[in-house]
Amino acid sequence: MAATDSAPESVPSGGAPPPPSSVQHPRRRWQCVLSFTAARDRFLRRRFLSAGLRPFSVRLPSPAGTTTVVHVWAPPRPSRRPVLLLHGFGASATWQWGPYLAKLLAAGFDPVVPDLLFFGGSSSMVGDRTDTFQAKTVKAAMDAMGVRRFAVVGVSYGGFVGYRMAAMYPEAVERVVMVSSGVCIEEDDLAAGLFPVADIKEAAELLVPRRPEDVRRLVKLTFVRPPPIMPSCFLKDYIDVMGSDHIQEKTELLHALISDRKLSDLPKITQPTLIIWGEKDQVFPMELAHRLERHLGENSRLVVVKNAGHAANLEKSKEVCRNIVEYLQEPLPNASTAGKVPTACSVSVYESTRHYRTIQKLSLT
Repeated sequence: MAATDSAPESVPSGGAPPPPSSVQHPRRRWQCVLSFTAARDRFLRRRFLSAGLRPFSVRLPSPAGTTTVVHVWAPPRPSRRPVLLLHGFGASATWQWGPYLAKLLAAGFDPVVPDLLFFGGSSSMVGDRTDTFQAKTVKAAMDAMGVRRFAVVGVSYGGFVGYRMAAMYPEAVERVVMVSSGVCIEEDDLAAGLFPVADIKEAAELLVPRRPEDVRRLVKLTFVRPPPIMPSCFLKDYIDVMGSDHIQEKTELLHALISDRKLSDLPKITQPTLIIWGEKDQVFPMELAHRLERHLGENSRLVVVKNAGHAANLEKSKEVCRNIVEYLQEPLPNASTAGKVPTACSVSVYESTRHYRTIQKLSLT
């Protein structure tokens, strides 16, 4: 960090400097010179690489004149039990799933970790902002990789997408884990005061922060024990590096998700489902966890994480990961018929999430 003057000294129009007695010495303020956000992002990418995952970019068939690209981290040949990990709003997938890789791999699972559209390296020129379209694109990416049957774990917004995938593709999704994901929300709940926001516009301002004070408020709402000090320069750095792209598209995702949403329209998925929730979640209160459990009935199980908020997956990552691994290790009721259908395909592997430079072709079977 380096100290810089808040403004340069003024020079009279005649060109002569002011007399020493009249020179104003403005207060000095600290500014971030190094990007801690970019450094952490590099660290997390190395963590994924050291775990044996590699970055893929799958270009999907799209209507004429449009392009849809899904960026994915996965083992080069995901031949064991694939687990699809879907992130929530915030930074890219690497920021939310790093602590889970080692435990899942050690337990015999192959993590497949995509960036949802308009996060990280994934994007689309198609105007559809629904969770249905997100589900279709992720499923198409899984098909392109030759992964035909898998478990889904979704955090917050990722749970909305994962739930939709389970409803649309029951032959592919064998079981579901929902972490702090309020899929049973209704738009009327906002006006009823169930949430810290009163309407969709305020929800978008909270979940797609543009100013340091917005990030500060979001952190205080999502963590039971937020950092006591959050310097504005660090928060602005985070926004500049990780949160300044696709702001309009992310806002549209939230509008499409909540507008006219009703519980009566939510399909009842048939897969065994584990529901994990922080007991002090202020973004999606516990009422939504109980609502989802009632909606799914005996096919679901609820685990409440003590002293955790909406970001239970980060605050209590070891406990959440343990519950996920233990649940995925349980035998399926139809385990005799479960299994991945092997197919052959070819996908491009990209070294960078920003520049999509093809470095090799992998043939998956």
